[in-house]
Amino acid sequence: MDVFEVVADDVRRDLLLALRRGALTAGELARTRSDVSRPAVSRHLRVLREAGVVQSVVDGRRRVYSLRPDALAPLATFLAALTPPAPPVPARALDGLDLEVRRTTRERRTAHGAAQQEESA
Repeated sequence: MDVFEVVADDVRRDLLLALRRGALTAGELARTRSDVSRPAVSRHLRVLREAGVVQSVVDGRRRVYSLRPDALAPLATFLAALTPPAPPVPARALDGLDLEVRRTTRERRTAHGAAQQEESA
């Protein structure tokens, strides 16, 4: 199952959103969706784990799940392609910035030259 199929399910999306705040146990994740049974949450977690979107570590009798954001990169790339590019900034909007940069550069040169004159005196 690819990342697109994984996030197509609303329960799995909710589990991923819960994991973005940090690692959680299966029981803690089951409490995020009280309308879904614990066995169903476990099945969803298995799908997420097999798709590589989450990883799990056994800690005693508990299994702790954490998000693997890098596995969501194909989805992020696809969504970024759907986002229209920002409109170009008109050149005249940057005129003020150019003027400020030139003024600051000139002030720094003047201050630097004055400091060198004081040192040599």
